[in-house]
Amino acid sequence: MSAVRTATKGAATRELILDRAYGIACREGLEGLSIGGLAGEVGMSKSGVFAHFGSREDLQLAVLDNAGRRFVEHVMVPALAAPRGIARLRALMDRWFDWARHRDDGGCIFLAAANEYDDRPGPLRDRVIAQMERWRSELARAATLAIQTGELAPGTDVEQLAFELYALALVVHHDAGLRGYEVAYERGMRAFDRLVDANSPTD
Repeated sequence: MSAVRTATKGAATRELILDRAYGIACREGLEGLSIGGLAGEVGMSKSGVFAHFGSREDLQLAVLDNAGRRFVEHVMVPALAAPRGIARLRALMDRWFDWARHRDDGGCIFLAAANEYDDRPGPLRDRVIAQMERWRSELARAATLAIQTGELAPGTDVEQLAFELYALALVVHHDAGLRGYEVAYERGMRAFDRLVDANSPTD
């Protein structure tokens, strides 16, 4: 039982560290993370934090993975409850736009990471690209289902549509921070409807 309690406590401590690290990364970017600074945030020694993350890069990667889980829970899980077709595609975008509403910890960690590592080869850049590609593939899959339900035209280029939807979400997140969420959301959904109309069956 002692080993079980120790493992449970260790997992809880790791989650606490990740939670604090996520908040810092949202405000200051992943490059703003340091083992020493994080140790002070959680009231631990540097060696205590190192026991959970062997290096600063391991910590940064873990924070990215943690952010990815948060994104899946906030965006994908609720959206996948919507019926296949345009309803699901709309739900995915609606939840993604809503991700911009929750800015208490600062900006979007994914946007910050893309800017930080776009020209810096290495494991962090690779992880950012993998997360981006996974999300685009989910958008393309939802668009493919909308073709199968007859709500998008058979010849719709789903990869191009996923690219445009991704770009649309980026500008909504950009405007939400500068001009306010409600205006950004309204314009984003209007733009989504225009994209759907442009790819709808003509007969």
